Parts: sequence; structure tokens; C-alpha cells
Amino acid sequence: QVQLVESGGGLVQAGGSLRLSCTASGGHFPSHALSWWRQAPGKERELVAAVGWTGDMSKYADSVKGRFTIARDNTKDTVYLQMNNLKPEDTAVYYCAAGPTQDPSGYAGHYSYWGQGTQVTVAS
Repeated sequence: QVQLVESGGGLVQAGGSLRLSCTASGGHFPSHALSWWRQAPGKERELVAAVGWTGDMSKYADSVKGRFTIARDNTKDTVYLQMNNLKPEDTAVYYCAAGPTQDPSGYAGHYSYWGQGTQVTVAS
């Protein structure tokens, strides 16, 4: 059974950095788009960033543009989210997802596989 496992979350001060990783086990996603989503308490899940299956195309939420970078390593079945200049409003549970679409979709329904999530807390 395919599983996505996130790691790298934690507590960081505002202005700090974290790098999240998501590795697939039990399967490979070379032809899938990969993405990161987040959900803060009392809010809906939202797209943070997505990358197409070639790694050349990506999209970001406006709130993270210029601060976050998504990258994938198909040789390791891993997608990363480098988060710099973190803000308290970035506090959320972060999820990775994989879906059988070439382009970096911002539609949650395009993603078939989801991780369990990793908590990111940014202290002011």
C-alpha cells in the first residue's frame, strides 16, 4: 500500500526556516504531481505549493511566494518544502499529496494520496 510520510515539522521563531520532506513508500510517483497543503485550526485546508511531474512547473499560494520553495527528487520519491522567513500565520498542519496529473494542480480532488501531516508552529 502506498503511503506518504512527512517529516521536518516543529517549532521555530518568526523569521526562521524549516524544511519539510515527504517520502513515498510502497510506490513511486514519477508521473504524478506533488503538492503541499496546510490546515490551520478553524480554517479550511489550502494549497501551499505544487510541482508538476517533471519538476519544471510549480505554483504557490500568494501568501508564501518568495518565501517557500517546492522541489522534488524522483530518484528518492521525495518532495521537499523549504520554508524561509516564517511567520506566525504559517502555523498549521502541513500535508503532502500526490496525484496522477502532470501539471501542478491547485485542486485537492486531483490528489489521490495524502500524508498524515506534520505540525509547523511559528512563535512570534
